[in-house]
Amino acid sequence: MQLTLFTDYALRMLMYLGLSDERRPVPIQEVSDGCDVSHHYMLKVANELTHLGLIRATRGRGGGVQLAVDPSEVVLGELVRQTEPDRAVLDCLDNDQASCPLIPSCLLRPVLAEAQDEFYRVLDRYTLADIIKRPDRLSPLFGLTR
Repeated sequence: MQLTLFTDYALRMLMYLGLSDERRPVPIQEVSDGCDVSHHYMLKVANELTHLGLIRATRGRGGGVQLAVDPSEVVLGELVRQTEPDRAVLDCLDNDQASCPLIPSCLLRPVLAEAQDEFYRVLDRYTLADIIKRPDRLSPLFGLTR
């Protein structure tokens, strides 16, 4: 399964915020620069993560974004499900109206459904805290100093 850039950027933003000083809002431009993502796209990501309750956004001077939850509460599988709501390995897994003529007797469909379920089962075992455990190695890649 291939994730969209949106999910990739959402994960990057959450990692960046998890590694940064959580006591202050981080300007979106700083996050964009650290994640090597355009400011405009990162605004869209921040908007969705705010809507999901994962980050807090503060407007105006001194504003920015910061985690709204502890990194251990951000389950990766749930995040991917929320940012990839209409993504299945094949259209026929998510759509009973799919036009594939093989659906009535296709044995590939349940195999791919099982593989997709396993993909999420693995992601459900990990949290944001798990993937930012090595700040000494990860922070410099984001341009963060600790």
